[in-house]
Amino acid sequence: MRRKLRIGTRGSELARTQTQWVIGLLAARAPEVDFELVDVVTTGDARRDAPLQSLGVGVFVATLRGALLRGDVDAAVHSYKDVPTDPAAGLTVACVPERARPWDALVSRHGGGLRSLPAGARLGTSSVRRSAFLRAVRPDLEIAALRGNIDTRLGKVSEDGLDAVVLACAGLDRTGRASAISEALGPEILPPAPAQGALAIEVRADDVATQALVSGIACAATSAAVRAERACLHAFGGGCHVPLAAWAEASDGVVRLHAAVAAVDGSRVVRAMAESATTDPERAGREAAAQLAEAGAHALAECG
Repeated sequence: MRRKLRIGTRGSELARTQTQWVIGLLAARAPEVDFELVDVVTTGDARRDAPLQSLGVGVFVATLRGALLRGDVDAAVHSYKDVPTDPAAGLTVACVPERARPWDALVSRHGGGLRSLPAGARLGTSSVRRSAFLRAVRPDLEIAALRGNIDTRLGKVSEDGLDAVVLACAGLDRTGRASAISEALGPEILPPAPAQGALAIEVRADDVATQALVSGIACAATSAAVRAERACLHAFGGGCHVPLAAWAEASDGVVRLHAAVAAVDGSRVVRAMAESATTDPERAGREAAAQLAEAGAHALAECG
């Protein structure tokens, strides 16, 4: 009898596209397995009118984890930046596949980059981090709250009078909308969220067979990099709604991590850099968090 593996995902186009990509990788390695995509409606998806900050940490993850623990699905695919840094009892991240571009993207109705937006331009984003770092470069911007799927957000530029919106490059790339990008905002302008562009495949901790199957598509370099980034967020504290950015690269046995925290109003940015062996990437994360704390970054994160 052929084995069946049910993989849970949020129902959004991006989440389904990401999960289908994962299923394609798994199916190529395990043609004897039948894979089923299972849509799960999360709290974050059900309450699209509420600001993300009001919903708490893990709003796109908790319902999927419940489905895993109940046995409704055998694995779940998360955007790793949405996953809380505290471990979930009974579950484990068994695989981190190769990462997509971690940068953010500006989509402008004026066709140019961030610095070419008109004075006082209205820019849409739902992210405290994006708002803070963008204000550090362009303090004149008017930030408008923005939620919804990719097409809804893109539509705000053409239909609702926003001058621009900011979304993740990874989402636009994966859904075939890269042509909409006016400027890919590198880390010198808008450093990314920890684990941005990476996926996490979570399974039950006692399901050794599924762990073995999904680990076959893991990317060691991506895993080391995001472990360092998430360790920095965890050590700094505050969850995914703190204006903290972290991005790392792993090569030649070394993880090099850059991290930054911006004041909510963009008035100051604190940066840090740390290195560690790829066998212990969390050490770089903890060291960078300590540097940020020593430079007064916690006060920046709390100001508004």
